[in-house]
Amino acid sequence: MIHTITSAIESIDLAGLFPAKQPIELELGCGDGSFTLQYALAHPGRNIVALERLLGRITKLDRKGHRAGLKNLRLLRAEAVYVLMYLLLPGTLDAIHVYFPDPWPKKRHHKNRLISESFPPLAKRLLKYEGIIYLRTDNIEYFEQMLEVFDSGAGFERAETPRSLKELVTDFEQEFNAQGIPTNHAAYRKTGS
Repeated sequence: MIHTITSAIESIDLAGLFPAKQPIELELGCGDGSFTLQYALAHPGRNIVALERLLGRITKLDRKGHRAGLKNLRLLRAEAVYVLMYLLLPGTLDAIHVYFPDPWPKKRHHKNRLISESFPPLAKRLLKYEGIIYLRTDNIEYFEQMLEVFDSGAGFERAETPRSLKELVTDFEQEFNAQGIPTNHAAYRKTGS
């Protein structure tokens, strides 16, 4: 289930990674894979690509996916921004999930955040018409930045995060919610071509 990236310049045909042709969704930074595994099990009619940079996390998710017999899950180990910019074909994704990205809380590190002014154009290029991006974070300041960059006329409109999606929580999210730290959810639908 781990797809080996063999070229730093050739695009990855995501549809070709799966036995069935069905909607393709991408999770950026799948972490321990707790959401990914639940989501893939609950949605066998969707192909899920999970992207994670850390080898230990991706191999753990690979083992769990094999044990669960998932045919609709593929994994990529790489740096997210590079894959988004250079390795994915335009208009191939039905949804993108970004849950609890590193908030880089120090002001001088904000330039390292995944969701910044440069992110909506990348997402827009990769999503199909009316494709959707789902966002979650426990960091309210970062959440406000996420809303600001997507609300700034980037070719997206606000959408509702379905309750069924909110109910699939990550292990990380459970820990923070147990400490009284709420989860902030947002969703944006691509409006133009």
